[in-house]
Amino acid sequence: MPAYAVAHLQDVNVGPEIVAYIRRIDETLAPFGGRFLIHGGPVEVLEGTWREDLIVIAFPDRIQARAWYASPAYRQILPLRTENAKGDTFFIDGVSDDHKATDILAGLPMGA
Repeated sequence: MPAYAVAHLQDVNVGPEIVAYIRRIDETLAPFGGRFLIHGGPVEVLEGTWREDLIVIAFPDRIQARAWYASPAYRQILPLRTENAKGDTFFIDGVSDDHKATDILAGLPMGA
């Protein structure tokens, strides 16, 4: 099952350290099968407000996602981002190709 590393970043200080992070992150992803699906960019807001950046990186599975995040190569550049941007970062599993919205109901208590 694919897994995703998601970062919702705010207040990004685009200076030399973020530029160095951006220049080096791709080489940390390759050994773990990671690839960018979303990397910031303009959004079309349909509801609410949005002023932040969204980054989504796909991995073959959560094992590979965790291995990437814990890898020495990524840990070396991580402070370049964390010291220059605020935000939330997390892993989340994807769904199968035949997933339907009602599939999540099986995990909910009856009557929910």
